[in-house]
Amino acid sequence: IGKGPSLMIEAILTLLIYAAILAIIIYIVLYALSVIGVPLPGKVVQLVWLIFGLLVLLWAFRALGGLHLPGLSG
Repeated sequence: IGKGPSLMIEAILTLLIYAAILAIIIYIVLYALSVIGVPLPGKVVQLVWLIFGLLVLLWAFRALGGLHLPGLSG
């Protein structure tokens, strides 16, 4: 068994750490904005978390070697 599985586990753990740090930063920024009185509509907050989720999905595909679809190989 080569370095493949251990590198994949390392990539996933790194992804989870980065995602957790980014989620904490986003939460703190949204909290700070609400504390100082900047009114953010609920849809804006939902959009921020949606973009965060899409970024994490993108990072996950990249960490796992990309998305390989059978009919779309070049």
